[in-house]
Amino acid sequence: MTNTKEIIEQLKEVKAQKNLSLDKIMNMIENEGGYISKTTLSRLFSKNSHELGFRYEETIKPVANVLLGIDHVEENEIADIKAMKYIIQNKENRIIELEKIIAEEKEKYYEKLEKERAQSRRSIDFLKDQICLKDKRMDLLLDMVIKRDEQYQEVINNR
Repeated sequence: MTNTKEIIEQLKEVKAQKNLSLDKIMNMIENEGGYISKTTLSRLFSKNSHELGFRYEETIKPVANVLLGIDHVEENEIADIKAMKYIIQNKENRIIELEKIIAEEKEKYYEKLEKERAQSRRSIDFLKDQICLKDKRMDLLLDMVIKRDEQYQEVINNR
């Protein structure tokens, strides 16, 4: 038979991985038609709880049923396989969640990048326009200088 210590350790791991509260676990057990008191549940998840000698049917079975998907104690290998399948399923679900988060973040990144590129293009266009205006102004001023020089040369030549 499966060692209750191993099952308790697996239950603690799943509780920690999923960040489940005792109230959430109690609600899950009640939804499955079972019951366990909050005190017993807190003792089950306490340090060195495997030494407290819980009865499988009343205490461990309802929790194992909702957290590990194990209805009854079977041979070590079969229970371990079920527990591993459950853990793998949880890991796969977590990977899917993380992939969605990564895709969303990637999309946000590309949107932000595109906005920055558009802003840079607008800035470059604005600066090009400013350069063109400065060039026109310089041409105008140069023309005025040339005209003034011509006028000056005329005045000097007419003397």
